Amino acid sequence: MCRVITHRGPDDQGTMVDGGVALGMRRLSIIDLAGGQQPISGCGGRATVVFNGEIYNYRELQPELEARGHHFHTHSDTEAIVHAYEEYGLDCLEHLRGMFAFALWDQQERRLFIARDRVGKKPLYYTLTPEGTLVFGSELKSLLEHPQVKREINVKALDAYLTFGYVPDSLSIFQGVQKLPPGHYLT
Repeated sequence: MCRVITHRGPDDQGTMVDGGVALGMRRLSIIDLAGGQQPISGCGGRATVVFNGEIYNYRELQPELEARGHHFHTHSDTEAIVHAYEEYGLDCLEHLRGMFAFALWDQQERRLFIARDRVGKKPLYYTLTPEGTLVFGSELKSLLEHPQVKREINVKALDAYLTFGYVPDSLSIFQGVQKLPPGHYLT
């Protein structure tokens, strides 16, 4: 799934596998070129995140979270997401300012948390396979690499595109694949 989105991040790639959960990413190095490799885990490895975007206020979040006992190992905005989650849980989104889509695996709670920024600058698509597997990615073509994701056209989305010039709301051009709306998350 990561191979088909190499163009989104030619500088680095990373994966994390924990039982039936796998996170993968491609990175375009912008912030903390040497230390911002992903996935990034927090203290004790409770939470691991892959992330697309930029957290504008990560420099303000870092000292706030350090004062609460968190220890940062990079200068990456990605690490701020992990520590904010460890501190605030799902409410971490209230503390993040920026354009982003991320997936975070909480090993302790055995919970996957995917989220998108308030404006929806960074895309995040997802589908549930017939076997109950959640498949997600920043581009539709990465989802189509999964053998259980069908390539059936969503006629309603196609009609909207031909009528209005875009696919509205949470629809995508493929049946059963949805776009996470701006400012939303799934667990």
